[in-house]
Amino acid sequence: MARTHQAVHGSRRQFLKTSGYVGAAVVLSPSTRAGRYTAPSDRITVAMIGCGKMANDYHIPELLRQPDVQLVAVCEVDRTRREYAAQRVAEHYGNAGAPQKSCESYVDFRDVIARDDIDAVCIATPDHWHAIPLIAACQAGKDVYCEKPLTLTIAEAHLCIEAARKHHRIVQTGSQQRSGVFGKFREAVELIRSGRLGEIQRVTVGVGGPSVPCDLPAEEEEPGLAWDLWLGPAPARPYNSILSPRGRHNHFPAWRNYREYSGGGHTDMGAHHYDIVQWALAMDQSGPVKIIPPEDPKAVSGVRYRYANGIEVEHGGPSGCVFHGTNGTLHIDRGMLTSDPAEIVETPLADHEVHLPGSPGHHRNWLDCVRSRELPIADVEKGARTVTMIHLGNLAYRHRQVIDWDPRAWQFGDPAQQAWSDVPRRDPWQLEKA
Repeated sequence: MARTHQAVHGSRRQFLKTSGYVGAAVVLSPSTRAGRYTAPSDRITVAMIGCGKMANDYHIPELLRQPDVQLVAVCEVDRTRREYAAQRVAEHYGNAGAPQKSCESYVDFRDVIARDDIDAVCIATPDHWHAIPLIAACQAGKDVYCEKPLTLTIAEAHLCIEAARKHHRIVQTGSQQRSGVFGKFREAVELIRSGRLGEIQRVTVGVGGPSVPCDLPAEEEEPGLAWDLWLGPAPARPYNSILSPRGRHNHFPAWRNYREYSGGGHTDMGAHHYDIVQWALAMDQSGPVKIIPPEDPKAVSGVRYRYANGIEVEHGGPSGCVFHGTNGTLHIDRGMLTSDPAEIVETPLADHEVHLPGSPGHHRNWLDCVRSRELPIADVEKGARTVTMIHLGNLAYRHRQVIDWDPRAWQFGDPAQQAWSDVPRRDPWQLEKA
């Protein structure tokens, strides 16, 4: 896979400048990290935006283990989670003996973006809070790692690409399956692209269904939670702990089930598995041209996506992705890779077959690209194209209409459907042009 180099205008690093930001500092003692010391002037300074389960279980540990990274700020609207994350960072660097500035904590991501001594941000907020800080970070000259699904709407997806390209930013989507996390997804793509299945005819993607409108009852607000900021651009509504659990928690909150904040299980796991379909079919810069809802008006699976080459992808079937070709089938999911006949996957790839570049890890790939300015393995356009495909399916479920889509122009075939590409937002959280 050829990697595209991007030019970067101006100086990327402006380390250790004095600024007027305000935050709650957790101060660490200066020393050196034995055996893996990287000079402060050569570290990538990163801020964590969103400190829930995904951040605390995955992103923060991954960033802390990188010897050339300095995690200098955390941002979270819930006080308990914010304080826990900041203290965890402080204790790690203190125990490791790293020469380190204080780790500041923030409620509002805009205060993080305003700092000129931060090189990059990692965004792990609910889905409705992905695009706005991503675009703002790009405009401020910061590189971005953003969780999947990349956006809440199609319009956001297009603007994220424009922002990254206009401001020459490295943006990694959290589609970790491309980096070898959870299974043999790269190997599956290599087999398919090598022609082991013959001509691909159809694919099934077994993931959850679309989200529904939020109808949760009001609860007493959680002390220390900036609830209006949690809602942000979403409609005003009373607090409910299903959306933002009280304090620290060890589960993935169910805001994913509600349309105002996410696309449901369809965008959640679908952002992983449809991403593999796009990769395997070499559609990373494109997408389907027709989306067909199921005949049953109550069905939450069965939507079909048709590409210009005639291949159809259907929402449904076994968990993961099943590729059906003229020579057999291949089933790829987390922890499994099988085929019928078995020799499709059991026969090692020959030298002349497709061998895709490996990844040193999803965060490490992003950080390496921050330095090299190459596009990362899950570049912003790949994440945007994948989530757009799923959004189109969710729109077909919601409106029960066939959708014609021009992936090159980012346009619906029916002008009356173009308004479906976005949602209304509360002030002051309107989308900005790149």
